[in-house]
Amino acid sequence: MNTNQGDKIYIFDTTLRDGEQVPGSQLNTLEKIEIARALEELGVDVIEGGFPMSSPGDFKSVVEISRAVKKPVISALTRAITRDIDIALEALQFAERGRIHTGIGVSPHHMKYKFNLSPDEIVERAVTAVAYARNRIDDVEFFAEDAGRSENAFLARIVEAVIDAGATVINIPDTTGYCTPQEYGDKIRYLKDHVRNVDKAILSAHCHNDLGMATANALAGILNGIRQVECTINGIGERAGNTSLEEIVMILKCRRDIPAYTDIDTTRITRTSRLVSNLMRMPVQPNKAIVGRNAFAHSSGIHQDGMLKNRENYEIIDPADIGISDSSIVLTARSGRAALDYHLRRLGYSLSAEQLDVAYSQFLVLADEQKSVSDDDLRMLAGVDTTADARRIRVDYLQVVCGKSAIPMATVRLIVDGEPCMATAAGNGPIDASLNAVRQLLRQKVTLEEFLIQAITRGTDDVGKVHIQVENNGHVYYGFSANTDIITASVEAYIDAVSKVVS
Repeated sequence: MNTNQGDKIYIFDTTLRDGEQVPGSQLNTLEKIEIARALEELGVDVIEGGFPMSSPGDFKSVVEISRAVKKPVISALTRAITRDIDIALEALQFAERGRIHTGIGVSPHHMKYKFNLSPDEIVERAVTAVAYARNRIDDVEFFAEDAGRSENAFLARIVEAVIDAGATVINIPDTTGYCTPQEYGDKIRYLKDHVRNVDKAILSAHCHNDLGMATANALAGILNGIRQVECTINGIGERAGNTSLEEIVMILKCRRDIPAYTDIDTTRITRTSRLVSNLMRMPVQPNKAIVGRNAFAHSSGIHQDGMLKNRENYEIIDPADIGISDSSIVLTARSGRAALDYHLRRLGYSLSAEQLDVAYSQFLVLADEQKSVSDDDLRMLAGVDTTADARRIRVDYLQVVCGKSAIPMATVRLIVDGEPCMATAAGNGPIDASLNAVRQLLRQKVTLEEFLIQAITRGTDDVGKVHIQVENNGHVYYGFSANTDIITASVEAYIDAVSKVVS
């Protein structure tokens, strides 16, 4: 538990509802259950399981998540319509603690163009829906959709009315990501000062990232009285996404001067991020705060030197706090002698000052040519033979059979320590089959954490670059390769990563 003094901030995770609205990232029920269990282990307070009225699939997912997960509250979204609420209640029948999340648009835009209703009619609908839900369940959250663009006086009026009707949580969404942090914070403060019964409900922030201010707005809300933040893993969600769970949680953990805390187990953040990324087929951008693969990577020579002297020179978060074993000192043409010496010593080579000067000059030339420098390259700089024939593991033969009517099969022959070995395996596709064959041969216990393919050029003869990240005993290893044959590139990248484990 966070040792900060102050108010607890409840974490309402909507990865499985708002996050799943991302085109091309839909999940099946089993995948949703897997993520829900990971969110439970992470320590979220509320899981929004879906919008049961929207589809049979969403209804089933809320039912099965309610069966599988018992610690968090399970929330189901509805419109301010009694039929929606009835169906959501049915979906929540197995939940230890269920919540109806109902609401309606409150901005002039929504009232006029979406509903064609007067302000009085909007209030009446909201109160009717909340009262109807509260008569059937103890926990009812009301969302004032597009509150970010609503008039504060009307927002205060409807919030007061739905609290009187029984709402236990009031969601103040910046639905379009329009507010600045100052505006959003002032809006929350206005509600705290002008809603007579505001102390009878929890105020919640649900901020979107259309202008890149979702996390900043959520923080501004906390500083002005918000006690629940609605967020998603990796900041995914409709359009530009939502407040990022990992960002708001680590802000409160890192900034001890903010009088608020969460009950999130931050050491599980990275593994949860990777699970969501893999299952939703959404790679995390490398420079994403907290969970991007470059978030704790240092390539500048000045930064690397400072890091090697004291981590806190350039890192305000200990990587271990989010479940990463260590920072990365990445070798590029911008790296200095200290970084080169660090990596050479990691491989067991201790060079004199004169030898290091020579190696560093050669390193700069190599780094300019290759962009990335491998351990084999470092051994060469240290004077060790690293020709292709001397490498411990290399691909000698690769053949793949795949197609619409064929089960993907791959045969791989490797040269390991000078000895040939061969295996054949099936898989879900040609790449999966090829990596399964390699796993049979190497028998190295690693977990594939990240697999990313990037196009380098354009056209049917495109060169694809593959980045792979594997984990072994708490340590992370990276592999890279590029080839016009993306299957070959994938196998070589995987071997590049695993070679670093066994070397």
